Amino acid sequence: MRVLHGSIALWALLAVGFAVAQEQGAAPATQKKTAAPGKPLQFDLDGFLKDHDKNGDGFLQRDELPPAYRAAFDRVDTNKDGKISREELAQGVAHLRPRRRPSDVIYMLVEMSEDDQESQREVQRAYEILRRLDRNKDGKIDADELKAGREHVANNRVDFIFKQLDTNKDGRISREEAKGHILANFAEIDSNRDGFIDRAELLKAAMEKPTAAPSGGERRTTPPPQPGER
Repeated sequence: MRVLHGSIALWALLAVGFAVAQEQGAAPATQKKTAAPGKPLQFDLDGFLKDHDKNGDGFLQRDELPPAYRAAFDRVDTNKDGKISREELAQGVAHLRPRRRPSDVIYMLVEMSEDDQESQREVQRAYEILRRLDRNKDGKIDADELKAGREHVANNRVDFIFKQLDTNKDGRISREEAKGHILANFAEIDSNRDGFIDRAELLKAAMEKPTAAPSGGERRTTPPPQPGER
């Protein structure tokens, strides 16, 4: 369970970017050219088959699919006969849709036209974050650099939380000082059961992997970052 998470604003932005990408690329290829007012265009199964069924046998072979879709062939070919029928295409069309990624938010920022200046600032900030992660300046971010960046973020967040909650400055957070999610999960974070949360305990909680709550949602035991936190 990772108890310290990125800002709510960032995750909201990611969600918006994902939704925009979904709307812009909902169908993998051929779409029906007409749709009821207010409804999105639908994927045209028959048109897709007609466009790509080169030998006219009513099925799609792997090499008949456009290169971008061939990696999904085995998932769509559910009966494993080496060809995709119209029925299999109808059931598996979702596999042919472009896979949206959180990093697509950058494209959203680039494409935004309402406030180019604000978008420019956010893209520049993302660029500066990536440059800081690239410690050896080779133009790439490897797993070790990503881990170091995660540790840096976690340490900064823990420092910020202690600055906010450790009111008597004794280097520990008591139950009386704790608030919000930290208070709600105090016993879990206080691993040595001494009635206080020290920095090492909070950092350990911050670095643990997320675990789904019993209801299927993600648990969080600390409040989201506050304004000014870096």
